[in-house]
Parts: sequence; structure tokens; C-alpha cells
Amino acid sequence: MVMPQVLLEKSVDKRVSLLLKDGRVLEGKLTGFDEYMNMVLEETTENNVAGAEERRLGTVVLRGNNVVSISVL
Repeated sequence: MVMPQVLLEKSVDKRVSLLLKDGRVLEGKLTGFDEYMNMVLEETTENNVAGAEERRLGTVVLRGNNVVSISVL
């Protein structure tokens, strides 16, 4: 199993997909993070797990405790 901090270090400046507690999926370029796994994503889009709608959010600062899983795209 990969530790989250190690995965984040390797994923800086790459596109990631984040599943949030409320079921939304955010995809964007990870530009930074801190020791609490708070993250900054650029060129971010939001998708619903149910499907159809996609929203462009731009730059997002995301609190780490809202993240369920992280995937590198």
C-alpha cells in the first residue's frame, strides 16, 4: 500500500482524480499540498458519481479531510 504523503509528493504537477466524502469527483493538476493533506488543484473539473454534469472550477483549495481516495491520471 502506498502512503498518501508519498503519493502526493510523486503527483505534484500531474493530473489527479479525487473522490470526496459527498460523492463528487474532482480532477485537476495537483500544484501543492501540506502535512494535513490540504491540496491545491488547478484546471479543476467537478463530476458527480451519478454521471452527467461536469463543472469547471479552475483553481481549488481542498481540505484534506474531505478526500476518500486519490488516483493519478
